Amino acid sequence: MGISGSLSSDQIDFYRANGYLVLEKFSTEDECKEMLEHMESVVEHFDPYKISIFSTKNQKQHTDEYFYESANNISFFFEEKAFDAEGRLQKPKSLAINKVGHALHDLDPVFRRFSRSMRTTLLLSSLGYKKPILMQSMYIFKQPGIGGEVVPHQDNSFLYTEPQSCVGLWLALEDATVENGCLWILSKSHKGGTARRFLRDHSGVRFDKESPNYDFSEFVPVEVKRGSLVVLHGDVVHQSFENTSEKSRHAYTFHVVEGSRCSWSKDNWLQRKSEFPAEPLYDEESTVDVTF
Repeated sequence: MGISGSLSSDQIDFYRANGYLVLEKFSTEDECKEMLEHMESVVEHFDPYKISIFSTKNQKQHTDEYFYESANNISFFFEEKAFDAEGRLQKPKSLAINKVGHALHDLDPVFRRFSRSMRTTLLLSSLGYKKPILMQSMYIFKQPGIGGEVVPHQDNSFLYTEPQSCVGLWLALEDATVENGCLWILSKSHKGGTARRFLRDHSGVRFDKESPNYDFSEFVPVEVKRGSLVVLHGDVVHQSFENTSEKSRHAYTFHVVEGSRCSWSKDNWLQRKSEFPAEPLYDEESTVDVTF
């Protein structure tokens, strides 16, 4: 990053050309340690009386109100392989959980502080955001041995604005490697636009189209060290494979959309309650009236 903390012109050019950007040492070792230890405490104090299993392969469980309500609180989702045939956890909950989301950036003081840091402000300003709205956040565990696959997707499919404006910020809290399920990115795929939408209506949620067929040989692995931030254009196609290694791959990710002259789709799965509106990180055009 530049001397001021903003992106350099070369970094912006790379992001615009390829649809992603890796920023090494975006977060310090101490910050990563704090987030890791804090989440360990959060999970320790969680009583799993409600369970929701997360999968990008099968969306039927997303009709669960628990999933919808996660837009407004901090919710817990377990791996599909975490339970036996009788529905019992096969491992301690700390080793069976898939992710925690989706309002950590608002409701948890540790993740709120990082998400709304000056580094984030300078980064988004460099990318041209006038009124960045933090819409969702997730702590992803990618557990050793059972960490599930995330199939190829675009973030704009799930977090759609008109015009499209989503950007994903993915922070590695542990080293991410091919062995433990790092990100794989289809470089330059953002130039093809949003291939399909993930819609919510009275009957539940669904994709409006089948997934395109991707040539997996064209994806590039993005192996990064702890503290690195991967910036993902909302239309860049990315995925991660199952973690079959003995090492976890913890990460914190949050997604931002433009609130200036953009509208939030009413058929997105994520809908914030009126009493819990999304907060802009900053607003360069405070006179612009945008409904979210």
